[in-house]
Amino acid sequence: MNFIQGIAYNFRGLFLGVKTPKLLFWGLLRFCIVILITIMAASLILIHHQDILGVIWAKPASYWVLWLWHLTSWLLSLCLVGLSTVVSYLISQVLFSVAIMDHMSRITEMIIRGEATDAVGASVFRSFAYLVGQEIPRTIVPVILSILLMIVGWLTPFGPVVAILSSAVAAIFLAWDNTDLIAARQLIPFTTRFRFLLGSLPFHLGFGLPLLIPGLNILLLSFAPVGAAMYNVERRRKAQGLRHEAQGTGR
Repeated sequence: MNFIQGIAYNFRGLFLGVKTPKLLFWGLLRFCIVILITIMAASLILIHHQDILGVIWAKPASYWVLWLWHLTSWLLSLCLVGLSTVVSYLISQVLFSVAIMDHMSRITEMIIRGEATDAVGASVFRSFAYLVGQEIPRTIVPVILSILLMIVGWLTPFGPVVAILSSAVAAIFLAWDNTDLIAARQLIPFTTRFRFLLGSLPFHLGFGLPLLIPGLNILLLSFAPVGAAMYNVERRRKAQGLRHEAQGTGR
């Protein structure tokens, strides 16, 4: 059930973001930033495509082998464009997106519960610096490790299995990068937040899987903080309701 809820919250966030002018503006801004950086990175890589291919394999003189060289060239182009997409996402995430994500999360909290959650006694600069720092263990390291596992996995007989597992890991951490925004803003220790992730893996897998769909993922990533904030607010309300119910029963 938590798996289905994860998928549902992702698309609920997208729908709320599209119909709310402030969220739509910031979501589209993040979308444009990722697209712009991706185009710049892909263009830079493709300009030097022949040089990169020349280092890997010099153009053969034999016409019998030339077709294989052209096939390798096309495959290399696809791989480089895919790599540039990942790198562009990580760069935009650290430089721009985390601030936009946090702002979208705050707007969503204001819409649902009337106020945004902040750390008690923490300055805006400290909270933002902490959020940026959390991108390293929360997104950058897991995504890079997933890609490396996928590459290594295809060199072994267990390639398909490793590819599925590495994709699942990437999906979980991409989802956590959004659901962890409010907790990180409150300066809750990393170990506490990581234990929460381990206790809600099915939900995060469901939330993160749509973020792996090529093309659609850039749009969903742009509005993922909205669905994640909705999940956090509603989960907190449910927990408070259970506590009140338990206290009432205790009396």
